Amino acid sequence: MDIGIDSFVATIPDPRTGHRVSPTDRMAALLAEVETADRVGLDVFGIGEHHRPEFLDSAPAIILAAAAARTRRIRLTSAVTVLSAADPVRVLQEFATLDLIARGRAEIVVGRGSFGEAYPLFGFSMADYDALFVEKLDLLLKLRDEESVTWQGRFRPPLQDQRVFPRPHQARLPIWVGVGGTPQSFARAGVMGLPLMVAIIGGSFDRFRPLVDLYREAGRRAGHAPSALRVGVHAMGFVGDSDAAARDAFFPGWAHMFTEIGRERGWPPPTRAQFDAMCGPGGAFLIGDPHTVARKLRAADEALGGIARVTFQMSSAMLETAAMQRSIELLGTAVAPMIRARAA
Repeated sequence: MDIGIDSFVATIPDPRTGHRVSPTDRMAALLAEVETADRVGLDVFGIGEHHRPEFLDSAPAIILAAAAARTRRIRLTSAVTVLSAADPVRVLQEFATLDLIARGRAEIVVGRGSFGEAYPLFGFSMADYDALFVEKLDLLLKLRDEESVTWQGRFRPPLQDQRVFPRPHQARLPIWVGVGGTPQSFARAGVMGLPLMVAIIGGSFDRFRPLVDLYREAGRRAGHAPSALRVGVHAMGFVGDSDAAARDAFFPGWAHMFTEIGRERGWPPPTRAQFDAMCGPGGAFLIGDPHTVARKLRAADEALGGIARVTFQMSSAMLETAAMQRSIELLGTAVAPMIRARAA
């Protein structure tokens, strides 16, 4: 199981003072987090894509390129690239360039995005939410796999015997599909034989087992080998020296983030009791001391029939800079060895 971190480069105000870390300082802290993750032996670091004031990740490939220059081993990926609102040609060029800088450590996780701001920003309609993704994923895969591409679609000018440069360092740049809870998305990824990254930010892990089974069965029916049908999980996660310390460091930023989102979507503000329940044995939050987190990771692996990768979304805790660094260190030096030892 690969173990890593996803960040949205959040800039959450201090709930006590209202002070917000400057974007420059937050970006510096983020790059220090990637360096720490590389140093302690984590497998992957992902940067999301949002176009909102509370996140600084609107250009993930640029952030990942800066991280590539500071690291040696860790794989670097988007989490996710909002492909529906992007030009697949530019996406491939950006990540191929990143792959050259990183000497073969780049990956892409593509998705439709959990927020809608990118669509009007880049001149697309939310009414075409799914059709945009299907068409652009088709083009992105052709651009990755073929030296010369002839293609025609609905949302982009056609290509005629077009070659796209640069080519990546890797012979085949890994492309994952990021999904939420739509059965059609799981089945489509299986039919295409692409690895799957499931965002599980609430509820329980076992609730997603039928969807993961649907993905695997769709892939099997399409003739793909089980080894190609890798399942990853993106989940809220944070490691502390104790369960209480981890929860106390993560809760304020998480509560602020979901209160703000709730105002937009009509949700009530989250409570500490709800948060603590999600951190408990039946919840999907990977938050606690190393033994608690390792135990929950093993339970998630069993619930979903095997996980190839798990990434911790821990940027909600960015207010606690020292705790963030400590969490990354504990994830790499305490949690990951327990999981790897069991696998061995």
